[in-house]
Amino acid sequence: MIAADQPDAQLLAWIDYEFGGTWSSEAFAGKNIVAKKGDRFAGFATYDPQGLRFSWLRGLGAQDGVGIFGPFGVSAEFRGSALGPALLREALAGLRDEGYARALIPAVGNDKLIAYYEKHAGAKIAERFDRSRWREKKWRTVVLASGQGTNFQAIINSVATGALPLNIVALVSNNPNAFALQRARAAHIQAISLPWERGTQLRPDYDAQLSEAVRRAEPDLVLLLGWMHLLDDRFIAEFPETINIHPAFLPLAEGANEVVFPDGTSTPAFRGARAVRDALAWGSRWTGASAHRITLHTDRGPVLVRKPLAISAGETEKGVLTRLHPIEHQIMREAIMRWVYER
Repeated sequence: MIAADQPDAQLLAWIDYEFGGTWSSEAFAGKNIVAKKGDRFAGFATYDPQGLRFSWLRGLGAQDGVGIFGPFGVSAEFRGSALGPALLREALAGLRDEGYARALIPAVGNDKLIAYYEKHAGAKIAERFDRSRWREKKWRTVVLASGQGTNFQAIINSVATGALPLNIVALVSNNPNAFALQRARAAHIQAISLPWERGTQLRPDYDAQLSEAVRRAEPDLVLLLGWMHLLDDRFIAEFPETINIHPAFLPLAEGANEVVFPDGTSTPAFRGARAVRDALAWGSRWTGASAHRITLHTDRGPVLVRKPLAISAGETEKGVLTRLHPIEHQIMREAIMRWVYER
């Protein structure tokens, strides 16, 4: 086993590939115990992550002397072996070495896991919460989209089934021919067509008009779902609770210009409007999708969820995008729920 204060970028990509797209950013925020078999990752355990915003960390997790354990995962090959308990013990020892008197294992989701932690760590239930209470409020949401709106439709469907606690109050498009507008009308959502008349309208005037359209809807959350217009600084300052979906596997370090994949290969971080096309032109064997908060720097905001996707030999841009769409839908749902759990 290896203890690492600075998480390895390949490890983080493997976590996304093996366990979904939400844990790597938590591992990135903490220290990690890593197990390998040869050159392959077998499992990991994170301890003492800093800066996490989940609301269930504001009770015991915020008390002096309490350190946070997790996330924690073992690859399918080694589940049921002695590896999991060994990783658990090493991470708890790491918390003790950091000076913590108690460890909190937060958000344990089922009785089987509770029994696991009771058996291998002597853990006891310290506090309980019901995740369903985060679904009681319907968060006012504005969507910005410029194209077909497949991600938008996936969000509409998830709201309709109760999977997402949102109230989508408006769809704004800078493209009057965007099919996303038709999707909004079909779902009885206010559809606002707001093209930039470049020949007669100055950019600052259009940006002010866009901000006003969003402001009138009084959103708690703004979603950029295929939005093809750079937002100005004033919009970002006024609507900081904005999440963007980007068709690339972005690095967790906001300043990084390269990204590492599960097999250890690296490529440029394909930011910008043609990420999949750029990845194929570069000859990358991987692409992916990321949901991130927006900042003043395009496609560099903190990543909430990301997922890699291997590219097959000879694939076209259309083929890759077709396989990527379901991944985008999944990670956007997970990113929204992470945002909700942080309220």
